[in-house]
Amino acid sequence: MTDCPDWLYLLEEFDALYRQGSAGGSGPIRAHRKRVRDALAMILDANPEISGRPPEVKPVTAHLGRALDLGERGAGQGLSRALARVADGLTWEYGYEKVPKALARKYAYCEILGPRGPIRAERLILGFVLFAPGTTYPQHSHKEIEESYISVAGAWSQNDAAVHAPGSLIFNRPGLEHRITTDELSPCLLAYAWIGPEARLSQPGMKLSSPRRSPSRAAPATALSDAR
Repeated sequence: MTDCPDWLYLLEEFDALYRQGSAGGSGPIRAHRKRVRDALAMILDANPEISGRPPEVKPVTAHLGRALDLGERGAGQGLSRALARVADGLTWEYGYEKVPKALARKYAYCEILGPRGPIRAERLILGFVLFAPGTTYPQHSHKEIEESYISVAGAWSQNDAAVHAPGSLIFNRPGLEHRITTDELSPCLLAYAWIGPEARLSQPGMKLSSPRRSPSRAAPATALSDAR
């Protein structure tokens, strides 16, 4: 990996965010941040090779330039600049065999490090999720996987509980149901980290599913299972 310094610098920016940011007084968040740092340190010490994947774009990547511009104004500016340097080599994907047409135009993710990333790792996944303005990412959860998002650009809300600005970190325990909505005017770029069993990370079982209909109310919107 030392022969591909731009990718190395991108991982160093991930490490800086998980090392220097605040845990907000939360023990579980502090422990999660340490697990991410420790796993990343082991990977960097092993100096893994970069295995190229064909670059791929999605409709939402038309908003990436604006998201990177916004990212340079906030707490994640180092990460935004490092990502811009490898942007031409990113593989953006959905993770599902079938994606609703509306969501397919407003969402995609790219894995930087992990079982499918250009930087191979088995026990940690790092990547980015990009949302177009005015996106609703349906309810979903991650079985056996703990997840954190760090805001790079744009304002967003999880479960309609608060508005999260650039620099904020959100931690989701395994199995926690969450739904994401984004600001109507600006794209949203989130860095994410997944930690979990090797078998689960290599096959997270990403699929669309419909929740059970309650006899006392109409069926809710489609949910996502084991989704980013």
